[in-house]
Order: sequence, then C-alpha cells, then structure tokens
Amino acid sequence: MTFPLSSIAIVGARGGMGRLFAARCRTAGIAVREIDRPLTVDKVAAGVAGADMVLLSVPVTVTGEVARCVAPHIKKGAILCDVGSVKVLPVQDMLSAYAGPVVGTHPLFGPNPATGERTGPEGEGSALRVAVMPGCPGRDEEAARAVEGLMERLGFTPFRTDPHEHDRAMAFVQGLNFVTTVAYLAAQQNAGEIEKFITPSFTRRLEAARKLILEDAGLFGVLFEANPHSQEAVRTYRNYLNMAAGGDVDLLAKRAAAWWNRETDAKDAS
Repeated sequence: MTFPLSSIAIVGARGGMGRLFAARCRTAGIAVREIDRPLTVDKVAAGVAGADMVLLSVPVTVTGEVARCVAPHIKKGAILCDVGSVKVLPVQDMLSAYAGPVVGTHPLFGPNPATGERTGPEGEGSALRVAVMPGCPGRDEEAARAVEGLMERLGFTPFRTDPHEHDRAMAFVQGLNFVTTVAYLAAQQNAGEIEKFITPSFTRRLEAARKLILEDAGLFGVLFEANPHSQEAVRTYRNYLNMAAGGDVDLLAKRAAAWWNRETDAKDAS
C-alpha cells in the first residue's frame, strides 16, 4: 500500500510543535488542516476527513483520548501519527483507538529549532533528528517508511526505533536527567548556607538547570510519570550512588569517561 501524504490534519495545531509542523508542511507544499481545542465532533470531522495523515501534537497523557475522538473520522488507510516524548503507552493507545496504520514519532528538538541544529532540553546536535517507529511491526512498515520520507521533506533526519527502545533511552536522556538534577539541587538544604562557597563550575550547573526547573519542571514531571522505564532508570542510578558511597568513585569516573572515549574511538576509526 502506498501513502502519498499530500494532506495532513494536525490536532493541537496551536501548540509549539503543531505550529512548527504546520509551517514546515506548507513550505514543502503539503496541504494542512489545523485543529485545536475545543475538539467538537463537527470540528474534528471536518478537519480530519480526507486527510492522508492525522498528526496528534498533544500532551502524552491525552493521546488516547484524542485518538478515540479523531479515529471515527479518519479516512480508510490514512496514517494516525503522534509526536509525543513518550512512546510505549501512547502508541498502544493509538492502536486501541484506530484499526488503520499507526506510526509513533518523537522529534528530538524543541518547537523553535535553529536551522540545522537540534535544540531544547534534550541537548545540542548537528541534525534535527526524529525517532520513527511503526505502531504494529510488520503491518505498519510501509506507513513508517512514508512518515520517514515526510520527515525528510520537512528538513528533519528520521531514524528507526521501537517504542520500548525509545522509552528506555528517554528515561535516561530526559527522565533521569530531570530527577537527578532536582534531587541534587534540593539536597542543598542539608548542606547549610553555601552561597559564599559557590565555584564557577557550580554556577555553570545552576545556569544549565535554570530552564529545566523554573520553566519545564511540570512537563518533565509528566513525562517521567508516563514513561514505563523511568523507575528502572532511577534504580540503576541508585546502584551507582551506592558504589560512590562505598568508595568506588574512581571506577565510576572511568565508566563515565566512556562517553568521551567513544568519540575518540570514532575519530580514530575514521
């Protein structure tokens, strides 16, 4: 089955990511229908009907609810897709709501990326990468390839994964980064007044954490709770803290250095 993807309905079009996708689709010559709250039956039916793909740009906690709202109005064979930062449960929710092709995606950048750069809480990089995964392996392979082609048309760099691999990775990249940062800074209460002892390296860490905590704490808290692999990541981290408490700091430092050793090995190989 072929998927032309010449028209896309975006649910949550007024949000940051929805606006980004709408603008990029128009630039690529793709017809866009923009749908946002309130999601009345008439509005959803009119916006979704006939679209080649319905893209859900909504909070991960309401993906299932929104999928059930739009599913009855999607034309036969159209792709149902999302852009959430958690994948296992949202993909399951879409599959439960819709009998047609389902594809999960996660753009690894914020809604205002600089040209050719990946920005946002996940970090910096050289490409606007998008994780793509078929909802039902085997059945939805062609749909996933069509979505990968769409992402390339929009100026993004897609790569293939599956929901569990994605969520295990994001439990570390997003979830553990968030909870360890807030726990680390909250621990200051047990250290007394430390302002006069602050070093430049600590100041840099504070600045790096400012937006994460003051602006994005609610978002990352929701993502942490929604990711089924979050607690596994925390338990692993706790084991490493126990190693530090036992005096094995040198061993931990050597293991942490693997991040940069991989870069060195890659350069040597090239």
